[in-house]
Amino acid sequence: MGFTTIDYIIFFGYILVIVALGLFVSREKKGHKKDSKDYFLAGNKLTWWAIGASLIAANIYAEQIIGMSGSGFAGGLAIASYEWMAALTLLIVGKFFLPIFIEKKIYTIPEFIEKRYNTTLKTILAVFWIFLFVFVNLTTVMFLGAKALDTILGNGDGSLLFVSMVGLGVVAAAYSLYGGLSAVAWTDVLQVVLLVFGGLITAIIALDYVTPQGGVINGFVHIYESAGDKFHMILTRDNPEFNNLPGIAVLIGGMWIANLYYWGFNQYIIQRTLAAKSFKEAQRGIAFAAFLKLIIPLIVVIPGIVAYVMFSQPEGTAVIAGAKEAFTKLDGSVNYDKAYPWLISTFIPTGLKGVVVAALTAAIISSLASMMNSISTIFTMDIYKPYIKKDSSEGNLVKVGRIAALVAIVIALIIAPFLRTLPQVFQYIQEYTGLVSPGILAVSMIGLFWKKVTTRGAIWATVLSIPVALVLKLPIIQLPFMDQMMYTFLITIVIAGMISLTTNENDDDPNGFSLTAKLFRTDSVFNIASYTILLLLAVLYSVFW
Repeated sequence: MGFTTIDYIIFFGYILVIVALGLFVSREKKGHKKDSKDYFLAGNKLTWWAIGASLIAANIYAEQIIGMSGSGFAGGLAIASYEWMAALTLLIVGKFFLPIFIEKKIYTIPEFIEKRYNTTLKTILAVFWIFLFVFVNLTTVMFLGAKALDTILGNGDGSLLFVSMVGLGVVAAAYSLYGGLSAVAWTDVLQVVLLVFGGLITAIIALDYVTPQGGVINGFVHIYESAGDKFHMILTRDNPEFNNLPGIAVLIGGMWIANLYYWGFNQYIIQRTLAAKSFKEAQRGIAFAAFLKLIIPLIVVIPGIVAYVMFSQPEGTAVIAGAKEAFTKLDGSVNYDKAYPWLISTFIPTGLKGVVVAALTAAIISSLASMMNSISTIFTMDIYKPYIKKDSSEGNLVKVGRIAALVAIVIALIIAPFLRTLPQVFQYIQEYTGLVSPGILAVSMIGLFWKKVTTRGAIWATVLSIPVALVLKLPIIQLPFMDQMMYTFLITIVIAGMISLTTNENDDDPNGFSLTAKLFRTDSVFNIASYTILLLLAVLYSVFW
């Protein structure tokens, strides 16, 4: 079933609507010219539902949909730990990290580093984050998104790959360069609705087609019975995916490092909560995002398992012509990341296909726009303003932010095609981000909660965390990358603590934060939501252990 005229009308209609909406919600009000607070923090006007929707829209991009479906094909439901553990992590961030960030009234995470430590460390990390966002995050989102569109709109041979990348970049830039975070966040509300709706459609139709008899429930029972090994959250050592998801360490080890870094100290994620109307709105938005996180595996991982069953053809599976060939590369290896786009191109009917592809595109464009905005925020507020032009006007800061975002998307366009050779892009992102994130998380967390850690200790610990991570990555050590992250995190804390305690003449570092129990109090809405999410997580892990 190819893309028809009605599908193209729906698809391009969505693009026009989202660009128009982004420009409309971020338009300059009469008598007020857009300043840096408007552009980078949406004027601090975001509500809880906008924050929650925007957090998920920024997070669920091609890496999540295409990459996690591919990982679902390869390893099964265990990859869902990234989603379900994220729900718990969001609650921790909302309860313990966010109060400090908002009290300090920061724009960016590097700014927090400056207030707690010094300008030198802030600058080091600001440069690092810009490189990470441009050369890893932005490029992979663009590549995976274009790869999906090439499979769905073309024939998957790469002929539409570059055109799709250019198109995605142009659409994201069309409203985000002008409107900043306001345009990004408010359009995310519409995009996350479309995203969840499109994902549910794909999962339901895929389950309906997996058996000759049809039926969604029948389809789920079939994949559960015929691919039961794909429904374990905790993998054993003999599982081929153990090195990516190393058993119980997922719950008590490196997964925490990945999630706490991503949700707590990742600029393009946390920026939404910093733009909230109030502290309560920010916390409720985080709780809303945590609820949404619980349903993501249904619309992302389950389709990957369905594709695996169709590929492996256990008894009782519907025979789908070309299923085996669709996932087999010329060298005989399996193309895992083709799972989701293949399901869309093969099974989604006319009309609905336009909606589903629009939903997929919504996720991609939203994330590109979010990353562009965060790159522009960090460059403008943490590099340009303090080092290049300290007395820059508000209008000039906005202009510089737009230029920085444009340069970033152009660089990503040049680099993205070189990712063609990677088998599981999602795991690639996690593994190589994991080389640097443990060290940054370590010095950030002890900086939040331990007043004795010094700037000298933090700088040395951050610098040394890279060689520590590289040593732990050596093949002779044979550690799964999540375990590498956990040990790097712990070693970095020890380094920072030892240097701080041996060089600090005072009891507490003068830049240490004074924290009180009152700062961490939460209202009844956040508390009830948190308890509900914890109960649901306990049930999910009990059922699929």
